Amino acid sequence: MPSSGHRLRDVEHHPLLTGDDSYDSAASSPAEADAADRVWFIRDGCGMICAVLTWLLVVYADFVVTFVMLLPSKDFWYSVVNGVVFNCLAVLALSSHLRTMLTDPGAVPKGNATKEYMESLQLKPGEVIYKCPKCCCVKPERAHHCSICKRCIRKMDHHCPWVNNCVGEKNQRFFVLFTMYIALASVHALVLCGLQFIACVLGQWTECSDFSPPVTVILLIFLCLEGLLFFTFTAVMFGTQIHSICNDETEIERLKSEKPTWERRLRWEGMKSVFGGPPSLLWMNPFVGFRFRRLQTRPRKGAPEFSV
Repeated sequence: MPSSGHRLRDVEHHPLLTGDDSYDSAASSPAEADAADRVWFIRDGCGMICAVLTWLLVVYADFVVTFVMLLPSKDFWYSVVNGVVFNCLAVLALSSHLRTMLTDPGAVPKGNATKEYMESLQLKPGEVIYKCPKCCCVKPERAHHCSICKRCIRKMDHHCPWVNNCVGEKNQRFFVLFTMYIALASVHALVLCGLQFIACVLGQWTECSDFSPPVTVILLIFLCLEGLLFFTFTAVMFGTQIHSICNDETEIERLKSEKPTWERRLRWEGMKSVFGGPPSLLWMNPFVGFRFRRLQTRPRKGAPEFSV
């Protein structure tokens, strides 16, 4: 129980603890400090299926672009340039997807609402802090509880099953890059499909592909449908994410019409906060800050996530 100098309330919203007063992992248990060095992963059946499906669809698109459209082409430089561009976009998209899925989105440590932690906050008499009754943690400002991750997430925007993770304070940048690269790859694939259809019609479907005309048509039509769906979804998500960053307002805060109790970072300040530093090409690089982590599995009782 907290000391009499302050009060602890079991509520979900309007916390007073700011991000600067976040839980110190160095003062936490050895298990929590050890977890910081391992990769975050959510064991959610639906999310894992969606993540695998995302990869399979990108691999399918790469197969059709490479083996159905580019390799049979008689124009060498057309094949090389478009092959390099599309495969680079695919690699960047999948890398961004991995970084989004395997990065801790800003989870608040479970069970940190202890007497020792309360005393370490040095709260003023009568000051109220808030505890999440679901994961027994002191909630920082703008944190929300995710029922799938079973954790409170700092600046939680939403939980996305396609990346099998929450989009929050620490991985929003990679999610934005993922949607951008998928949208660009989809546009590129649609343009190549259009050119391929024209070439096949003009050539009477004789030498436009190594596959038979019916198989070629089916593969191209399916790729067009996939490209249209992927582009529509990711372009909308990219736009909403940029709008949220520039207005310093998460999707949850917008839907709940929460009045800001924090000093908003507008436009470029918000972008710098999410992407880190002044505008540069490094903003487009999903490998920035990447480091290999220890390979270790430690299942936790009652927790849906584990680290590898």
